[in-house]
Amino acid sequence: MPDAPLFRDPVYDGAADPVVIRNEATGEWGMFYTQRRATAGGPGVAWVHGSAIGVAVSETGEHWRYRGTAPGLDTPGVTHWAPEVIWDGARYRAYVTVIDGVPDRWDGVPRRIAEYWSDDLGAWRFVRNIPLSSDRVIDAAVERCGDGLWRLWYKDEADGSTTWAATSRDLDDWTVEGRVIGGRPHEGPNVFRLGGWYWLIVDEWRGQRVYRSSDGVRWTVQQADRGLLLSRPGRRTADGTFGRHADVVRTGEHEACIVYFTHPDWDGALDAAEHPASRTTVLQAARLRAERGNLRCDRDDSSPLLLPRSALSESL
Repeated sequence: MPDAPLFRDPVYDGAADPVVIRNEATGEWGMFYTQRRATAGGPGVAWVHGSAIGVAVSETGEHWRYRGTAPGLDTPGVTHWAPEVIWDGARYRAYVTVIDGVPDRWDGVPRRIAEYWSDDLGAWRFVRNIPLSSDRVIDAAVERCGDGLWRLWYKDEADGSTTWAATSRDLDDWTVEGRVIGGRPHEGPNVFRLGGWYWLIVDEWRGQRVYRSSDGVRWTVQQADRGLLLSRPGRRTADGTFGRHADVVRTGEHEACIVYFTHPDWDGALDAAEHPASRTTVLQAARLRAERGNLRCDRDDSSPLLLPRSALSESL
């Protein structure tokens, strides 16, 4: 397994909400993440805002080097959260939660999902704000589904923190489809293909709830393991609590790497906004496997876990 933790932000010690993508030109892996200002002062939850998108790189996925913040996703006085980055065959597209200013509260603050383009995973340029179901939307995930349409899943805080989706034929014009996952409030949807299925995971702040689909449109909740991944504490350094807001990278037909963040010094009994020591977040990685129609994860597996140097087929 990679080192534990996988990565710590060297500036604010607040790496969160990771997404990992291979550079098509170089084969190098890039990791984009919310650079929370865990060591910053200020009133209320100002430390969660004012964040840029941090970048780390790796040849194998084992050891990551900090490369600074992503140009174009690091505007001073603007909050950037939870990047989603995809390759569309011609360019890279990033879908980033954007909040104007540096709010010191949660409630009543508009949030939107904006699209940016890059030719090389380096500098990013703003393209558009995507019109969605409310002005309280965060945490984009994008994947092409079995019906031929692209879908953008996101958390709508105005609908009780549930997962909604929008559809597009060309990644340019989006139509809101509606609520996809209701029930218990959650965030951070992530959709990927593995072992002949589409999978959707959401962060319930007690682990990742798992859903399965044959087409990426209609979802069934997993029953095995209480339907949760990363809910039981791991034994590695800074991994002794549940895993939050995750990304998944395929490493084989049935195997993948799940990258997530933890609050290693927060036991859940304290308000992280009031106790600065509990604000620290780190990134971790674990082995994920599709077995008999279920997702399994052993975050303490000690066998090597390397990201592939070449792209894997996405066929189901």
